[in-house]
Amino acid sequence: MDVKHLSSFQDFSPEKLRKHNVFQSERFFLDIYCLAPGQAQKPHHHVTSDKVYVVLEGTCRFRVGAEEEVHTVGAAVFAPAGAEHGVTNEGPAPARLLVLMTPPPEHA
Repeated sequence: MDVKHLSSFQDFSPEKLRKHNVFQSERFFLDIYCLAPGQAQKPHHHVTSDKVYVVLEGTCRFRVGAEEEVHTVGAAVFAPAGAEHGVTNEGPAPARLLVLMTPPPEHA
């Protein structure tokens, strides 16, 4: 059985957000994104992949399509295939997000 503890993925970088892969197959990936205050994932889209962000720690501003909202621990944000999406840690504290995408994008 492959078991990983999400609390062990805590590595932040001063230069840019860090992506840590938890699990991956041909059908999905599950990552932890670690964002220091001020770091962001620029808006982008995936033609054939759905993405879900789950806030584990901190507070982030999410953009999906034309909508922008701030969410905190426990929120799950859905970005359907084709929708432009991104996230910014505008808070004073580090943020960690659990990120699921299916299927993985072609360049991953």
